Amino acid sequence: MSEISSHLKDLKDSLPENCTLVAVSKTKPSSDVMEAYESGHRDFGENKVQELTQKAEELPNDIRWHMIGHLQRNKVKYIADFVHLIHGVDSLKLLKEINKQGRKSDRVIDCLLQMHIAEEDTKFGLDRNELDEILLEDQLKEMAHVRIMGLMGMATFTENQDQIRREFKSLKSIYDEIKNSDHTNVQMNTLSMGMSGDYAIALEEGSSMVRIGSAIFGARNY
Repeated sequence: MSEISSHLKDLKDSLPENCTLVAVSKTKPSSDVMEAYESGHRDFGENKVQELTQKAEELPNDIRWHMIGHLQRNKVKYIADFVHLIHGVDSLKLLKEINKQGRKSDRVIDCLLQMHIAEEDTKFGLDRNELDEILLEDQLKEMAHVRIMGLMGMATFTENQDQIRREFKSLKSIYDEIKNSDHTNVQMNTLSMGMSGDYAIALEEGSSMVRIGSAIFGARNY
């Protein structure tokens, strides 16, 4: 068993059954993705459109590609016909563009709304008012080519575990609130939070999807 396959197996064995593991393959070669693929893994995450489209061309068609990085509206068209899930939707304008490209590709594109939960200015995401504005927007009801599957958030990059836990807890609270209300085109079955450094806390706070790279593929090459 290769080192990547071994890391992947150990990680999967430690995750709850209802949790999806997105193996973050950004900056890693397609050969590394193939090692993970050959061990049976299918969900992979990329944060740059160019790298995502290149790997999608090189690698097997049954891979479920997750766009986990900040997505610019003018780049949506390059991934609309194959992307499995877009994690970082942080504006109504972006959602409208995804719907437009989904219509052209004749498919419904699953999305997560990204919430800004960190105490850092560098992270993208919606605040609570912006989230409510999108969910209550009449235009959302008419978007037949997008489906909001849940929320995504990134905690502050800090050693303070209490702070990380508090941020994840706040996101889970918002997720539960929306899940129990009724919105068109909103399913709320995915809560994507937790990365290599903080996924254990995220799981304790109710995450159903974790995005893990370096714990599988090793340190990144920039």
